[in-house]
Amino acid sequence: MHNLKDKCVILAVSGGIAAYKAIELLRLLTKAGADVHVVMTRSAQEFVTPLTFQTLSSNPVHTELFNLISEREIGHISLADRADLFIVAPATANVIGKIACGIADDMLTTTVMATKAPVLIAPAMNVNMYTNPIYRENEAKLGRLGYLFVAPVCGALACGWEGQGKLAAPEVIFEAALAALSVKDLAGRTIMVTAGPTREEIDPVRYISNHSSGKMGYALARAAVRRGASVILVSGPTCLPAPTGVESVLVVSACEMQAAVMSHASSCDVVIKAAAVADYRPVERKATKFKKQHDAMTIELVKNPDILAGLGSMDYQRPFLVGFAAETDNLAEYAAKKMKEKNLDMIVANDVSQADAGFNAENNRALLLFRDGRSAECPLMSKDALAERILDSIATGLNGDRG
Repeated sequence: MHNLKDKCVILAVSGGIAAYKAIELLRLLTKAGADVHVVMTRSAQEFVTPLTFQTLSSNPVHTELFNLISEREIGHISLADRADLFIVAPATANVIGKIACGIADDMLTTTVMATKAPVLIAPAMNVNMYTNPIYRENEAKLGRLGYLFVAPVCGALACGWEGQGKLAAPEVIFEAALAALSVKDLAGRTIMVTAGPTREEIDPVRYISNHSSGKMGYALARAAVRRGASVILVSGPTCLPAPTGVESVLVVSACEMQAAVMSHASSCDVVIKAAAVADYRPVERKATKFKKQHDAMTIELVKNPDILAGLGSMDYQRPFLVGFAAETDNLAEYAAKKMKEKNLDMIVANDVSQADAGFNAENNRALLLFRDGRSAECPLMSKDALAERILDSIATGLNGDRG
């Protein structure tokens, strides 16, 4: 469950061509369960009509400073008091300058001034405006005062220039919104997450792999960033975009993953081994493609290195170690055995034979086992929600005895 569920979010839209992207941001916020109230400047209404935002938010759009939400509620004060999070996207140089100088002359700036909620600002403007020292000082001032920013990206701008100033993608702003409302119980911690499958090449065309999509590991990486951790994501081949804010290390084979993991392990507080590593690889990788000649073919395999066991046997600076067990039967028994043999602090076991959970699915159900003998059942939920549950347990373990 997202931490935006049932939260009151004010989405303030100022007058830039990127205003149309705020529509997609609104969709993401409402899909996550937020109660979104949109505030628009007069200039913003030149790009997108209030009716669009009203239809998608199911709430009236606020455009005028001198209005009453009810007979007793002054509009901007009522919204400011209700807000759990205030997002300005897109934020023009003009709006940011007014906020930095304490100018409150319209619905947007007055509501920002009156709120005690976290304020997240996503700038969008011409590259020369963005690099102007006056603007840079305004942003720096707001940063010192605790305002949060999602930096614009480089690209072709509507004005014809190319450079930094393009509004960040709605998905990136959405992640920043989740982070703004997340407890930073992992701040100061370095967490390494492994994700996805590995591929063991047979020849230039074929390889041995498995059905792992990487979705669970990527969900864990995203959630750890939101909670303040520095995250290293070691990923096998997937179709997923790298989560915002992680150090991404891309690998292909089990041996490559082992090298990447062990090179970072001693500097990590936590290692979460969510990757599905191939157990075996071909003894020999053919330089040319196998030709189909016989009805049967034998490929000699050799066991891959056991990365998890290597981490568990570390004598010095062993991190808090979390493993995964993907099983099709005897879930609790096999997971407990693996936890003991690999010297883990915690293991996440899931039955991958179930059609509605596990590999490639959007949801998962799991059994969490701990070194001290405790266990916890996690019913069917999204992988993002399960990631939060796993990190809750890790945060508890880091602050107490490992058992």
